[in-house]
Amino acid sequence: MRFLHTSDWHLGRRFHGEDLTDIQRKVIDHICATARAEHVDALLIAGDIYDRAIPSLDAVRLFSHALEQLADLGIPTIVISGNHDSAHRLGVGAGLLSRAGVHLRTNPAQTGTPVLLADDHGPVAVYGVPYLEPSLARAQLDTEEASHKAVLTSALGRIRADLADRPADTRSVVLAHAFVTGAAGCDSERDIAVGGVDHAPAGVFDGIDYVALGHLHGAQRVNSRIHYSGSPLAYSFSETGHTKSLTLVDLPAHAEPTVTRTNLPDALRLPLARLAGPIEDLLSDPAHDHLAEAWLDVTLTDTARPYEAMARLRQRFPHTLHLAHTPPVIPGQATDTPTYRERLHGRGDLDITHDFIAAVRGTKPTQDEADLLQEAVDELRARAQEKETV
Repeated sequence: MRFLHTSDWHLGRRFHGEDLTDIQRKVIDHICATARAEHVDALLIAGDIYDRAIPSLDAVRLFSHALEQLADLGIPTIVISGNHDSAHRLGVGAGLLSRAGVHLRTNPAQTGTPVLLADDHGPVAVYGVPYLEPSLARAQLDTEEASHKAVLTSALGRIRADLADRPADTRSVVLAHAFVTGAAGCDSERDIAVGGVDHAPAGVFDGIDYVALGHLHGAQRVNSRIHYSGSPLAYSFSETGHTKSLTLVDLPAHAEPTVTRTNLPDALRLPLARLAGPIEDLLSDPAHDHLAEAWLDVTLTDTARPYEAMARLRQRFPHTLHLAHTPPVIPGQATDTPTYRERLHGRGDLDITHDFIAAVRGTKPTQDEADLLQEAVDELRARAQEKETV
């Protein structure tokens, strides 16, 4: 059986203010065209359909366009909600859409209910595990611990229980939206940590024939059976070097899946580039002529921040979208203290609260205080998720 695996469409997202509506529509059309050309048996979309829990009208129109295209494929499409989606909003009309072959899986309680497919080698059960916010999903999945590992383990337990009641030759596919240990992230993914517990081990998925993951925007292999498709578009300058692709999966009867990446055409790549150097060099060097229409992330290395740097750069490079200033380090001179953003980069909510107490009081939180902070962070995260899903 052949699948096309994609994820992280982020419909409605803008790139540093640039409108992506037109290219996102073209990406949707390319995904559907690839599904036809490669004669796939099903399409897997592993979460983050939208970029926001309450999507813009343009994003809703794009998804409506996508639903029409998916229904016209004449093959099953299995879709899960991601951490950017509102599960309730995305799941509206799921029963009706399933009659058109588009199967939305947004309810954690339904993880053990598969979409059943079949080929000449026997049945294939495809299970959708939507993004599981630990502090909310723990009640639905009967777990004591509020962690990604705990809720995913419980969800996979339900899947294995369902598989145990099916014929022995049933192959299994799981869609999930999570950060699995061993994979590499980038700057454009929203943190899904709760209390600093944001990873789940790959062993959670042991025994599953293929795991189609979403959340990380770089296509990558966790192991032979677990893969991220990556996002079809770059959503941050940290993805400038990414080769965007779709993932074709051939699932044989008694062997590991064969995974093939099919690169998106150059016409669907955002024209991203990075430049660094003194402003006068960037404005005068003819070696940069080819970047006149590129979307640029510029780092100026002048000793002092140049006056009206952005306005001057945009005279030559009208799509300069992000500007930073990193002066050279002079030997013997103290370096500037990190910016607030630099100090927070890569740190979770709980780490930041601990740092604040240590900075104000001069000592780290006690164990009792740490426990209270953990409860507060979990509670706030749960409230935020509840607001997104109503």
